[in-house]
Amino acid sequence: MNTYKELLDALVRDGYLKSPSLIEAFAAADRARFVPEEVRGRAYENCPLPIGTGQTISQPLTVALMLELLAPVRGNAVLDVGCGSGWQAALLSHVVGVHGKVVALERTKTLADRAAAVLAEVLPEDVRGVVRVVHADATAGFAEGGPYDRIISAASGSAIPHAWKDQLVVGGRIVAPVGESLVLLEKTGADEFTERRFPGFQFVPLVTGLG
Repeated sequence: MNTYKELLDALVRDGYLKSPSLIEAFAAADRARFVPEEVRGRAYENCPLPIGTGQTISQPLTVALMLELLAPVRGNAVLDVGCGSGWQAALLSHVVGVHGKVVALERTKTLADRAAAVLAEVLPEDVRGVVRVVHADATAGFAEGGPYDRIISAASGSAIPHAWKDQLVVGGRIVAPVGESLVLLEKTGADEFTERRFPGFQFVPLVTGLG
């Protein structure tokens, strides 16, 4: 794709991006602003790109699909696990708006600092305070900012951590990769969940500890 509009038009045309609020969010958060300068010329390709420290910014198609499954709405509190470049946190901030919040966890200090700086620079003033980037081990969630209406992860583990489930409100959703499947959990009771799996994905591994 030569332009961001062409990329977004393709995501909409191919049925990955459907919700008006998410389409508006994607239009407002240009992916090129969140990738390192050395790969900026490839920002509109529908593929993952390196952002340093062995991490990537996810494929736009995958981000669109995951956010559609997550179904965030105005006023939601969202936990964004594996903030990376900050692009997904920016998209979420545009959807949840000034009465919502996005807690973006990143285990690598270099990436957390860079994401926070980019978000402070590119987000409109009215939603800038919606996002909080935290340098933390995401496997424990972040109880201080909870409970959450939505939790989303960009890294794959062997199971969805119990801490995430505990920090989710009843009626809330978790979208996260487990192995090579994308999993959607919906919390129907204090310790009750429904689960849907979508196989055929590859993600970076969910790593414990701080970097």
